[in-house]
Amino acid sequence: MNKIIKSSIAAAFMAAFSLAPLAAQAALFEDDEARRAILEIRKRLDGMQGDLNTKADKSSNFDLNNQNEQLRQEISKLRGQIEVLTNELANQQRREKDFYVDLDTRLRRLEPQKVTIDGKEVTMEPGEQKAYDAALGHFKTGSYKEAGAAFSDFLRRYPQSGLAPSAQYWLGNTYYALRDYRSAISAQQVVVKNYADSPKVADALLNIASCQMELKDKTAAKKTLETLIAQHPESQAAQTAKERLTALK
Repeated sequence: MNKIIKSSIAAAFMAAFSLAPLAAQAALFEDDEARRAILEIRKRLDGMQGDLNTKADKSSNFDLNNQNEQLRQEISKLRGQIEVLTNELANQQRREKDFYVDLDTRLRRLEPQKVTIDGKEVTMEPGEQKAYDAALGHFKTGSYKEAGAAFSDFLRRYPQSGLAPSAQYWLGNTYYALRDYRSAISAQQVVVKNYADSPKVADALLNIASCQMELKDKTAAKKTLETLIAQHPESQAAQTAKERLTALK
């Protein structure tokens, strides 16, 4: 009987030692491997618990009780291993979920986005808004040459952008700020011709008239202002145009 019990205890120790590295390696397991490991430990535990109950029923010998207590301790250790392994599995699954959520977020940032510009829903490419804002930032700080280069680059890269009318308009303004009035007129004429339904058209016409005034061409300026008032009577630019026409008379 003692020989059998000793063999069982030895087997229990071997099981405990063989399973000890599992906790350290749990983070490396795939889900299925971790689950199989947990099931295997539980199976061994059930067997050891059955052996323990059988031996406890057959004898109450003092030495046997001590040996059974050792076996109980080993079973407790194995249960601790299961708890550690289960926690590691749960943590791994949570990390994987967080990874895929983060990956999905990153991928969405690389996809075209639907935005509303001047009352219209348009598709915005990644980096498009950032490039436009950077160009406009140059203009606001008075770096007109850099602004002009940035707006030209934007229009080259995103010719179909919903921000193209605004970029073209601000390109004309950079020329005006640099006192290159003829280039400014050409740039604003592109707004009028290519983006006829854009709210920027009225402002572009007003800028053209301003350039014509700077070039001392009052006749052309007057005609541009009249066109602006006729075509965009409700715009703020039209109100400014009326005031300038009065000053020209």
